[in-house]
Amino acid sequence: MTEGADMNTWNDWQRSWDRQQEWYLPDREERFRVMLDLVEAVAGPAPRVLDLACGTGSISERLLARLPQATSVGVDLDPALLAIAGGHFADEPRLTLVTADLRDPDWASRLPAGPFDAVVTATALHWLATEDLLRLYGDLAKLLRPGGVFLNADHTPEEDIPLLRAADAAFQQGRQAREKAEGVLDWKEWWAAAGADPLLAEHVLARSELYRDHKDGEVHPAAWHTAQLAAAGFREAGVPWRSVDDSLVAAVL
Repeated sequence: MTEGADMNTWNDWQRSWDRQQEWYLPDREERFRVMLDLVEAVAGPAPRVLDLACGTGSISERLLARLPQATSVGVDLDPALLAIAGGHFADEPRLTLVTADLRDPDWASRLPAGPFDAVVTATALHWLATEDLLRLYGDLAKLLRPGGVFLNADHTPEEDIPLLRAADAAFQQGRQAREKAEGVLDWKEWWAAAGADPLLAEHVLARSELYRDHKDGEVHPAAWHTAQLAAAGFREAGVPWRSVDDSLVAAVL
């Protein structure tokens, strides 16, 4: 396989990841838009951004396309997703990729020197145990500049709206069934396809070993997150965007 063909394959995998994620999150682009609106509003046209649990670099790609003077540091532990990001962004000097485990209390020592104007993340921190998440919120307060912003788009189900949640769940199941019939891959199918690609097989195997004993974290409502961010030292925290089961939590240091 030639270098050009490799690049095309990495780009295909990056797009494939985005499509698989959109199957679960049909409003994914909308939450990204609101997130980047706030990054630009708070930090201006040339922000220095930390992209937590960056995966294949979906947020950073949109950030750099929208704000050409921005720079981003993407942090993740997953070797397969980082391989896709590394291939996809091979010629992008504005993005630095870092391998680090957010559950490690010393994870921030792997980063380039701060501070950052913004920290962004999406559909990732609910994988952390509550104690790790609370420690991470304290870490972020030390990594941001005064006036910097933290933006977390994630699952934040509200228990007091069961009828709305049930109706939305049924609606989304119907949408997913239609899209599945059109060939969209779900999480399990996507990883099976990635593991079958010689370009990714070694990375997927390493990922399987790395996450062999992985346990799901806990989800919390948005109000819990805003309260914990305030306790971690952020001056202001709120919810600028919400769907039925997800929200974008924003906090200013």
